[in-house]
Amino acid sequence: MWGHALNCLVSCRTDYAGGDLYFDVAIRWKSAIRIGFMKEPPLYPLRFAPIYQYRPWGGRRLSRLLSARVPGDDPIGEAWLLSDRDDHASLVADGPLKGKTITQLLRCSAEQMLGRFSGAFSRFPLLLKFLDVSKTLSVQVHPSDAYPQLIPVGNTGKTEAWVVLYAGPQARIFAGLSAGTSANVLRQSIAHGTVADQLASFTPKPGDAVLIPAGTVHALRDVVVFEVQQNSDVTFRLFDWDNLDPRTGLRRALQVEQAITCIDFAQGAIEPATARVQATKPVLRERLIQCDQFCVTRISGQTAFVVGAAQTPRVLVCLAGDGLLDHAAAGYAFGRGDALLLPAVLGVCRCQPHGVVSLLEVSLPGCTTTP
Repeated sequence: MWGHALNCLVSCRTDYAGGDLYFDVAIRWKSAIRIGFMKEPPLYPLRFAPIYQYRPWGGRRLSRLLSARVPGDDPIGEAWLLSDRDDHASLVADGPLKGKTITQLLRCSAEQMLGRFSGAFSRFPLLLKFLDVSKTLSVQVHPSDAYPQLIPVGNTGKTEAWVVLYAGPQARIFAGLSAGTSANVLRQSIAHGTVADQLASFTPKPGDAVLIPAGTVHALRDVVVFEVQQNSDVTFRLFDWDNLDPRTGLRRALQVEQAITCIDFAQGAIEPATARVQATKPVLRERLIQCDQFCVTRISGQTAFVVGAAQTPRVLVCLAGDGLLDHAAAGYAFGRGDALLLPAVLGVCRCQPHGVVSLLEVSLPGCTTTP
């Protein structure tokens, strides 16, 4: 930047000798000096404001989970907790960086934000949400990276995982295909409206964790879940239960052939993952999900504990309780429904619960246990 400013000054002096123009150049030079010394405030635990999304299958139950009331009266199917998407970029909710988007922070401070992952990703690689599926989610599939012809520029394959927070009386998770289901069988079942007969499913309960690898046919009904996924927006619908969108009165479009192309027909029934206990003191730590794209650990307890890790970002999602995160002699409050990003430069932070808390700690590949 200094070189650019000097070149600009010399060029202007050479081409223009007039007093007024010289004064204009001097102002630009002072501005360049001022910009050169400007620095963003130091990073800290970053809490983001949720981004609410209308969905025809949504409801109003996220109000029970979030500290703030869900806006409006429409069915809200998703609250995006952390999103680095061009159309929906999360905003820092408080502190010196309030109002900054995660996109802006990554552009200015990639290494501080992502640590050892800064060279691997041009944006934050995960998208975190709460889902309220009051009706039934469409039967759908997300492609893997093995199908680049189906993935628009700026997206990737999409593996995701859920942690069940509430299961209603009609709750059901559809994940994987029944044994012997082929592409032709699936096409026939779509034509006859009998797709459910080809889907593996189970009745979920709160606390269940479910990994949905890219290429897996899936749907949800009557549940509230936390979702972590690769930062991609590619979904192909196979069947939408003949539902009409209340806003339009129309059925939503299906992408049957694209979906069938990328389905992993070898993927059988998917069951809840088995939680692996990593520690019981000072708090209970359970590894719920571990895959090539992310890890999810559940932390439960009421005594002080540490979170985060050196040179890698972590995201904390508070499911119950509240407390403070200590960093650099300051306390950062969190409560139910909050998502806080711990930039890589922070390393380990100390968590001081106010009573019993339940948190999810989400990390990028190669995760290790926090001491």
